[in-house]
Amino acid sequence: MRRKTSSALRVAQVLLAVVSLLVLGGTAFAWSKLNQITDGLTRSDVIGAGADSPMGEQNILLVGLDTRTDAQGNPLPEDVLDQLHAGGAEDGGDTTDTMIVVHIPAGGGNATAISIPRDSYVQLAGKFGKHKINSAYTYGQIARKNELKAQGESGTQLETDSAQAGAKTAIETVQQLTGLTITHYAAVNLAGFYYVSQAVGGVPVCLKAPVKDSYSGADFRAGQQNVSGAQALQFVRQRHGLPNGDLDRIKRQQVFMASMAKTILSAGTLTDPSKLDALIGAVKKAVVVDTNWDLLGFAQQLHGMSAGSINFVTVPVVSITLKTPNDGDAVQVDPQQVQQFIREQTGASPSSPSSSASAPPSSSAGDPSLASYVVDVRNSSGVDGLANRVADKLAAAGYQRGSVTNSATRRTSTVYYGRGQRSQAEAIAEKLGGVAVASDNSLEKDHFRVYLGQKYSDDSGVHPAAAPAVMEPPAGSAPEITADGVTCVN
Repeated sequence: MRRKTSSALRVAQVLLAVVSLLVLGGTAFAWSKLNQITDGLTRSDVIGAGADSPMGEQNILLVGLDTRTDAQGNPLPEDVLDQLHAGGAEDGGDTTDTMIVVHIPAGGGNATAISIPRDSYVQLAGKFGKHKINSAYTYGQIARKNELKAQGESGTQLETDSAQAGAKTAIETVQQLTGLTITHYAAVNLAGFYYVSQAVGGVPVCLKAPVKDSYSGADFRAGQQNVSGAQALQFVRQRHGLPNGDLDRIKRQQVFMASMAKTILSAGTLTDPSKLDALIGAVKKAVVVDTNWDLLGFAQQLHGMSAGSINFVTVPVVSITLKTPNDGDAVQVDPQQVQQFIREQTGASPSSPSSSASAPPSSSAGDPSLASYVVDVRNSSGVDGLANRVADKLAAAGYQRGSVTNSATRRTSTVYYGRGQRSQAEAIAEKLGGVAVASDNSLEKDHFRVYLGQKYSDDSGVHPAAAPAVMEPPAGSAPEITADGVTCVN
């Protein structure tokens, strides 16, 4: 008898959406074959026309659906279910236990994939009250299905219409939590992970320590290794035995997606017609997208994307052990904190009361001409209070104080700038003692972001280089995960 699936299974499914909609859409060779994907791709009417413009800001909601059928509604083969330990059709329900919002700035640029923990306790859209965010789809789907049954609807049409209602509830709930307008939607079914793993043929991952977990079947050594098929599923399923439970599982999901993107972007995949055809076939079997999505236009917007152009982060959480009235333990999130974090990650100007209240008048000291430049400061050094001291120093020089937070540890310091503003970034870097500068096209005009590394030494005599070599980032800080390398995780 098959083992029943865990809700952890769905964390792998968003891989396919990232690959098909970001990686395939952003490369010249794959772009030329994108019409092979659009022909026969399953569509769903869940987002109204005019939600976005071809070169406008994109906010794509990617979800993993727990269903034992492919995108066309055909049952998965028995051998596939056996290998995935997924159980039969009677074991699954249509829930969205994985949610990622992919933000792409207007005109293109670096993409940011923002993970939302599946157990986040939020106000659901509509009349359903507060529940875990992964149940938003289910509540909307069941409510609409009951209405349609009472009207005499049945069969495939009933399933299609109720699924659309579930997707709309999930989309509206994510919009409420994040403050973003969702412009497109992509759902990946259970088959997605299996087929794309076969098409790619293996993904490099790295673990800080060996693990063995009877629930997911994970049994891995420490260090870098390649996983595929059932092993890859085990890698992204595991949460038992990990220090931070679901949050560590999200990190595994992110590093797997990052490594997958790097694998797909390699010449060995993109220049091999048989491999690319297999990947396109996997997309057709497993992905459903919204009706109004012009994938060819979207591919043009992303044309030339590189592996390092995708950054993976997780929304901040308050607690992972929130007691709820009816839903058991949940993840506590603060919508205002989440929205502020997203504004920072997407390059939007800070506008929260806490940011403006703490900002000293920039024109009262220093150069008034600098007041239009907003500078965020990230403490990546491990030294308490360093970011606030540096932010105060820049404010005294005349710069507008942006957000000030902790971030994952890095050794070197860097000032990031948007298009055409290198000279302004170099002036900031000079005030900080001559640190490096680097471009980040996701930053808006006159917005800069400073990362203070372990080697940074401020003029108060603090030497961060003496800090511990490894520091786990606090809950809610952005992990240093991109699609440009393999990151070791728990």
